[in-house]
Amino acid sequence: MSFICNKIMLLASLLLCLVFTISADAREQNIKNIVLVHGAFADGSSWSAVTALLQAKGYTVTAVQNPLTSLKDDVAATERVLQRQHGDVLLVGHSWGGAVITQAGNAENVKGLVYLSALAPDSGESVTDTLNRLDQPMDGMQADKNGLIWLDNPEMFHKVMANDLPWHQARLLAAAQQPIAAKAFNEKVNQAAWHNKPSWYLLTENDNALKPTVQNLLARKAGATITRIPSSHMSMVSHPEDVAALIDKAAHNIKQ
Repeated sequence: MSFICNKIMLLASLLLCLVFTISADAREQNIKNIVLVHGAFADGSSWSAVTALLQAKGYTVTAVQNPLTSLKDDVAATERVLQRQHGDVLLVGHSWGGAVITQAGNAENVKGLVYLSALAPDSGESVTDTLNRLDQPMDGMQADKNGLIWLDNPEMFHKVMANDLPWHQARLLAAAQQPIAAKAFNEKVNQAAWHNKPSWYLLTENDNALKPTVQNLLARKAGATITRIPSSHMSMVSHPEDVAALIDKAAHNIKQ
């Protein structure tokens, strides 16, 4: 009888330890809100595959629809989404969206930043300032009479943005591309959120839009944890599993 009682007590102790372990893991995983910010020549639908993968993991995911009319307008659109989140947020930006999250990421509920082949200006810098500092000036991007820069030529979109995607898929993306106001690149970030918040950077090694060497410099200056994958600029479309895995990893590694 004593032997049976001891076994029952041992089993109860093991179960109690398991409960505490699960509770501890749950506390470590309390970033459940992911906000995704697209870049120039794209829209929120570019995140569809990544969104589905993150939702399957239990995250609440929101893709911002940037107007791409100015840095100020895109930051405001992102801040409106951030205000609707219940709980802490991991903020993710692709390409131009990196400049947006660098400013919008100062919101109190943002606990970490993920950059995907993204621009990450310093405080008081514009994107133009940042690229000039890195000796990588913006060339070959001419605004139309409305002050907008387009990338609606399918062949050019395929070459610059989506060189690892099939032609038919790149053509679909080009059809949905959204132009960006040229003036946005000259607007300055007031306070770079990466100075005060942890960041991760996905460096895309086959990128024809933002050179990998430039991405590396941006990531290192921001003090970001760097992950490298053999992807074009549109990594969320061509490598959604890798992108979702990085976002998930970042969410689990944010200290609360």
